[in-house]
Amino acid sequence: MPLMSQARSLGKYFLLLDNMLVVLGFFVVFPLISIRFVDDLGWAALLVGIALGLRQFIQQGLGVFGGAIADRFGAKPMIITGMLLRAAGFVFMAIATEPWLLWLSCARSGLGGTLFDPPRTALVVKLVRPQERGRFYSLLMMQDSAGAVIGALIGSWLLQYDFTVVCWGGAALFVLAAALNAWLLPAYRISTVRAPISEGLLRVIRDRRFLIYVLTLTGYYMLGVQVLLMLPIMVNEIAGTPSAVKWMYAIEAMLSLSLLYPIARWSEKRFRL
Repeated sequence: MPLMSQARSLGKYFLLLDNMLVVLGFFVVFPLISIRFVDDLGWAALLVGIALGLRQFIQQGLGVFGGAIADRFGAKPMIITGMLLRAAGFVFMAIATEPWLLWLSCARSGLGGTLFDPPRTALVVKLVRPQERGRFYSLLMMQDSAGAVIGALIGSWLLQYDFTVVCWGGAALFVLAAALNAWLLPAYRISTVRAPISEGLLRVIRDRRFLIYVLTLTGYYMLGVQVLLMLPIMVNEIAGTPSAVKWMYAIEAMLSLSLLYPIARWSEKRFRL
């Protein structure tokens, strides 16, 4: 096998392993936040909703800056720093006894995501050939759904001991992911041209089709916050146990595993990438 093809193949396996750890670390903690602070501690759902929305806004809303920073300094240091920041956010969450501490922990977690998420996505473009990307993204999304179930299962199991243990478990997974990136990920440069950050931002702003696409996703992310906030509370109230939250994600995983990949294969034969 040619050296470049071998590097691409190993890179794809690493991306799948890395993605699984990130998804597990996220879903060990976040589905249980509303149960912990609304049901157990009696906080207003609005306070927890602000925390979850803040995390979402920082990670997705400021991701373009994280990508620009990765273009300048390379993918590896940003990915490692971002994962360690998210781990630190989970540690802060474990000791959150006031709303401002929860907000700070979610902001730190979102900032970590801003740093590691864009370069990880860019590595998919770098390591996966154009004709394979649609299929590979489908595999990642299927893995996301399966990881959500496993993560929620681990989190609900750890919750029987204490929410602090849940947070430390999530932090440990992100520290492990950071260590694997430090050990195995080559020092890839996402961009080979040193262009000013403002130039890259202007290029994005001028792309009307891309902006329309991003605006359509705002509703998706708003619904995502609602799912993380309200559905675990309702499932916990109806079932009487936080462990039932895993079945909510099991339904999503079943739909994803049965429909997502076949739809992607069907679509790539009939539509442009």
